[in-house]
Amino acid sequence: MNAPSRLPASSRLISGATGDWEVVIGMEIHAQVTSEAKLFSGASTGFGASPNSHVSLVDAAMPGMLPVLNRECVRQAIRSGLAINAAINLTSTFDRKNYFYPDLPQGYQISQFKSPIVGEGEVTVDMGEGEAITVGVERIHLEQDAGKSIHDLDPVSSYVDLNRSGVALMEIVSKPDMRSSDEAKAYVTKLRTILRYIGACDGDMDKGNLRADVNVSVRRPGEPLGTRCEIKNVNSIRFIGQAIEVEARRQIGIIEDGGAVDQETRLFDPNKGETRAMRSKEEAHDYRYFPDPDLLPLTVAQTEVDELKAALPELPDTKKARFISQYGVTPYDAMVLTLERESADFFEAVAAAGDAKLAANWTINELFGRLNKEGLGIERSPVSAAQLGGLIGLISENVISGKIAKDLFEILWTEGGDPRELVESRSLKQVTDTGAIEKVCDEVIAANPDKVEQARAKPTLIGWFVGQVMKASGGKANPQAVNDILKRKLGI
Repeated sequence: MNAPSRLPASSRLISGATGDWEVVIGMEIHAQVTSEAKLFSGASTGFGASPNSHVSLVDAAMPGMLPVLNRECVRQAIRSGLAINAAINLTSTFDRKNYFYPDLPQGYQISQFKSPIVGEGEVTVDMGEGEAITVGVERIHLEQDAGKSIHDLDPVSSYVDLNRSGVALMEIVSKPDMRSSDEAKAYVTKLRTILRYIGACDGDMDKGNLRADVNVSVRRPGEPLGTRCEIKNVNSIRFIGQAIEVEARRQIGIIEDGGAVDQETRLFDPNKGETRAMRSKEEAHDYRYFPDPDLLPLTVAQTEVDELKAALPELPDTKKARFISQYGVTPYDAMVLTLERESADFFEAVAAAGDAKLAANWTINELFGRLNKEGLGIERSPVSAAQLGGLIGLISENVISGKIAKDLFEILWTEGGDPRELVESRSLKQVTDTGAIEKVCDEVIAANPDKVEQARAKPTLIGWFVGQVMKASGGKANPQAVNDILKRKLGI
């Protein structure tokens, strides 16, 4: 396993009242497996149904009901392991993790403890400016989700919704390899991207389909690991960063005041910007793990693993490297374009118009910028890849200028249509007739004799003349032709 490669430790230390501190972060990410049925029953995993409408007799823990393993969930876990270069265990077992909670009907959770389906792997995280870190993954195991307790519907009673009970989760356990909130946020972002690329989890944090338990401890640089606290169920990448910063400061304050950090489970309150104690942190023996007697060991053939590996799509890092080499885009642009598989596919369809760098520029700055402003995902873009590709083709052919292209983009966004037909029907073609452009240049020069002398003394003022000519031509004059003609006529 490669060790993390990062900037000097001094750039990530937290200054306390008595000196510098290093934060150490590990994470357990719970990712809901993409599957139409639950892990051990045929009940639906659909989101948003009325309470307790997606509950089988198995999910409700009715007497005599036995779990039956959903093979698709197993395949998704294997694909996830393969996507992070992890070891796949051909034999794994399910265990019972015993604890009481009202939304856990069985009184235990079926999980994997000693023998998970996926062993050690790693995730390479790009931190920008040439810096990358490698975060080790200790294991990925399959387990059931619990139900949901609802406490705000009645002043004296709580309600339980078991729709989520029994839904398959992958628990992805990292090693304590992260040293800042930025690294932790980047790790979650990268892992979420990978899972979405392969279709193993939709990564929707608003629905709780991907959430994190964050382990935070602090120490003096070079000293042994400190006592960690676990922040449970953080369902926003922004909140993960905030929770780490707050918790690290809390622990530093305790130690610097002469106290000791207690190992415990805490919750992050984003409204108050604080973590608060939930319960003492349990150890494995507190859960009284033992093998589930209703489930045989899970065995997977190597041939099936090989087939799943061969069928994986192109992964983000591979796609990013290809975009840089094939399309000549910058590493930063390649990173932005490959954050989502749908965005990468959209860009490639646009780049088919011919000018890949122009396609990247328009996709990132104009399209992504507008989508972000409107709060839309790429799948809901009013401008299709074919339309944007058509617009870029018109720029490349010098049919329209960059300014006209922006006007055309607005028309496509609000009204739709075929770019080439719109240029014809609305007379949007740029003027390339040098005679017509010369006439406009002559008029602007004649009207501004004082500016002419200034431009000859300070050639950069030619930009003012270019702007006036473009304005006079309604933005339709070819900018390069305007520039060339003005240079000649002004003697610059």
